Amino acid sequence: MIAAGLRPASGTWERKGYESALADLWADLARTLHGLEAVAATPRERLADEDVLERLPALQYRLHQAGELVLGLEPPPGAEAEHAELTDALVDARDATGEVLEAAEEGGADAAFRLVHEWRGALFRVRLARMRLHTRPEPAPVGPTLPTGYDRGALLATVLVLAGTLVVTGGAVLGAWPVWAAGLLLVAGSLLGYRP
Repeated sequence: MIAAGLRPASGTWERKGYESALADLWADLARTLHGLEAVAATPRERLADEDVLERLPALQYRLHQAGELVLGLEPPPGAEAEHAELTDALVDARDATGEVLEAAEEGGADAAFRLVHEWRGALFRVRLARMRLHTRPEPAPVGPTLPTGYDRGALLATVLVLAGTLVVTGGAVLGAWPVWAAGLLLVAGSLLGYRP
């Protein structure tokens, strides 16, 4: 169902196509994880229930299917490590579910309980891997680069403003209005020296 909509364009996946494929996959996988986590939350009671034990293989198979679908996706450049982590997490969750099921069938709920913490960790790892893959920052857009040199007009304007400020302050302190006026002329000259 998902694989039909996941056809590569020009040999590589577009980022949006990849994210869309993961979103479709996650919609089904979230229900599977919820069902498994519900059993893992109260394992002594649930793993003793025959109905639960009959449903676990189907949930385990859904983990297997999800792993196969993720394995068939081509991650966008830069997401290879997170993609591989999700694939590995799905395999570990599937295997841990199988081990718990086997222990429950052979030794009962108490035998399976010894594996529950590892099982919960494997299920959590799937959610964590998905979150890491989903929250990857978008690559920075390639845009114009900043100039490496400096603008001489801006430098001249800055010097004139600083000099004018000092002269105006000095004229105000001394009470000499001609010095003060000269400082204002320097500041006004900065407006002529630089045109953005």
